[in-house]
Amino acid sequence: MKIKFLIKSTLLFVLISLFLACGGRNNISRATGWGINSKKGGFQYNVDFDDQETGPGLVFVEGGTYTKGQVQDDVMHDWNNSPTQQHVMSFYIDETEVTNLMYMEYLNWLETVFPLNNEDYRQIYKGALPDTLVWRNTLGYMEELTTNYLRHPAYAEYPVVGVNWLQAVQFAEWRTNRVNEYLLEREAYIQKDVRYSEVDGGVVNANSTFSTDAYLKRPKTAYGGLMASDSLMGKRGTIKKDTATVNVYAGVEKGLLQPSYRLPTETEWEYAAIALVGDREYNTYRGKKKYPWSGEYTRSDERRSEGDQLANFKFGRGDYGGIAGWSDDGGDITVQVKSYPPNDFGVYDMAGNVAEWGSDVYRPIIDDEANDFNYFRGNIYLKNAIGEDGTATILSPDKIFYDTLPNGKVLLKRLPGQLEQVPIDEEETFLRQNFSESDNRNYRDGDIESTRLYETDKDAIVNSPDSRPESTSMYDAPTHPKVTKDLNGNTIRNIDESDRRTSLITDEVRVYKGGSWKDRAYWLDPAQRRYLPQYIATDYIGFRCAMSRLGQKSKIKKTARHKRGR
Repeated sequence: MKIKFLIKSTLLFVLISLFLACGGRNNISRATGWGINSKKGGFQYNVDFDDQETGPGLVFVEGGTYTKGQVQDDVMHDWNNSPTQQHVMSFYIDETEVTNLMYMEYLNWLETVFPLNNEDYRQIYKGALPDTLVWRNTLGYMEELTTNYLRHPAYAEYPVVGVNWLQAVQFAEWRTNRVNEYLLEREAYIQKDVRYSEVDGGVVNANSTFSTDAYLKRPKTAYGGLMASDSLMGKRGTIKKDTATVNVYAGVEKGLLQPSYRLPTETEWEYAAIALVGDREYNTYRGKKKYPWSGEYTRSDERRSEGDQLANFKFGRGDYGGIAGWSDDGGDITVQVKSYPPNDFGVYDMAGNVAEWGSDVYRPIIDDEANDFNYFRGNIYLKNAIGEDGTATILSPDKIFYDTLPNGKVLLKRLPGQLEQVPIDEEETFLRQNFSESDNRNYRDGDIESTRLYETDKDAIVNSPDSRPESTSMYDAPTHPKVTKDLNGNTIRNIDESDRRTSLITDEVRVYKGGSWKDRAYWLDPAQRRYLPQYIATDYIGFRCAMSRLGQKSKIKKTARHKRGR
């Protein structure tokens, strides 16, 4: 017995020694030999970081190369979707579309933190409300949906509609902050229930909201400056140093806070929808895919569900769901999310139910000569506004800016507590090679500014022997003047009444992808693309969020074939 005990003790000692030795090596800098995370002070860093945590509601999509665009016949002759080879970085995407229940949680938070009885905040909540009147049809009865679809529990797990592109972007920003607030509480960097308004210990109100960007840049200003003291700090949020208590914040180097939730780019959405990973054989794809599922038809060919429709769409004229007692797709309008099987990435409803907003500005060309990696059109580069004290400026409740959209809807630009941002200028662009200005939405899009004649007078261009008539008015879309108010406070809505416009494309039109309950099967092809102004909402467009992947491409550690066996 003594010998067995001695052997076990020796083995345990060896294992512990090896563990400590490995851990010690991680805490020694390979640059200087100094200690990292020493109790005496110095450089502090999370050397034990393993992998990015998958955020709530998301699934992982491993990146790779694929053919973006239409690989089927262009029966509509749009010529706006020529196939190009693109590479997509790994990312995360929502398992389902954002539902009414998820959006109602957002509205409830806004109403609680920015009360409607305060006139200064009333437009914050109103600007976030979906347009429920999108359900109305001049020759159809849909009134019950205008009052019930968003709020009634019967539709809780149905995709939210009536949300324009701008509202979807603001929901994603709000979601980012709420998720990171939860992570700080879970990991004990802040006290429990601080993030609430109505419970004991809750501090959140219009003067003390949480913003991830502000927390990372100026952590002491979080919750309206309450983080400067230790009153809100959790167990891991403070340490004893000599006789004093020092606050510890979860900066980027901790690896705790999630990247931003955002709308997926058109390239990401299409890649996640087509899910070619299911048709992969080693390092090649075995063929094309017409839909998010394999096969040429919209019905299942699996034995247990053979003949069932795989998406919610319009079958034909006057047929949105089959006959009574034998409904082909289970719905007249939208249906509950997850009503159909997921694709090979584990993502639901990428065809049918509702079309979805992407983040891209629409142009009929995909300029793969300029870029074939993580393609995206719509970059506007901003920087934090710096105050007189040399620190990033944080928006206060008395400094709220609204934007009046062309249709008269008033929308908040940024919530109080967030960092104020301004366009980059020459300080960032001077002698830089990869970009030269803040707004890159119309970069190389084929109009005058994309030609070598862009600095020439327009009349000279028209009369030039090198001119291309189509270039002079390629994106000559209507320009609706801003909605204004007269001296009596009455709203004046203006429209562009000219009849010489040749296009509907502007820098404010956004791509939306996928088919919907109102669309025929043609639009179920993930490659199809359409566009609408970013301030327009409909009864057939919803959205889902995405998140960038940090670190290694794959969640599964792989060894290249040529390195195996060495």
